Amino acid sequence: MIRVLVVDDQFLVRSGLVALLRAASGMEVVAEAADGAEAVSLAARTRPDVVLMDIRMPGMTGVEATRRILADATDPAPRVLILTTFDLDEYVYGALRAGAAGFLLKDAGPERLLAAVTAVHGGDSLFAPVVTRRLVEAFTERPERAPGPVDSPAGLHALTGREVEVLRLVARGLTNAEAADRLFISEATVKTHLNRTMTKLSLASRAQAVVMAYETGLVRPGDEG
Repeated sequence: MIRVLVVDDQFLVRSGLVALLRAASGMEVVAEAADGAEAVSLAARTRPDVVLMDIRMPGMTGVEATRRILADATDPAPRVLILTTFDLDEYVYGALRAGAAGFLLKDAGPERLLAAVTAVHGGDSLFAPVVTRRLVEAFTERPERAPGPVDSPAGLHALTGREVEVLRLVARGLTNAEAADRLFISEATVKTHLNRTMTKLSLASRAQAVVMAYETGLVRPGDEG
């Protein structure tokens, strides 16, 4: 059973999401929140597996709520799936930097939304890797519109050569399977290298690793996959 916290400031949208999840097999809505502050409080109290997080809310935004939820969470931390109206949205970029597992457009159909919840719960941080890559590229090309700098993770020198190769390919939008084919290794080995990379760099999600790869210059906008 996947335990979900639904966060959206629009009552009708939130109610629709809750109804959809409750009707789905294997899903349980543990709570619903109308703003970021309420989401932080409820996440600590209910410890959901997945948080469906609206990005643009009055008061505390989804970005700040994501940051606080993940910072305060006990292991295992919930997976935060951002819901947004726009695929090129600087707020989403900030949420990925904060450790969100990925994002989904609000106009996605019911089946796609349920599949996204299942995917992030199962450890798939980038539900749409290529779209995430496009968003990251757009805002690293326009730093004046991106959120302010954050503390840099441990230096890339902590990574092995193979870990750097895997991170570079993942940041360019390749899936684990595609990276495995490119490097002539197994998909499980790619996942192991990526998990070790995230541990070494103190990163909360694969999406955050992608953002870090662009911000450190390991991958640059326009690089071929």
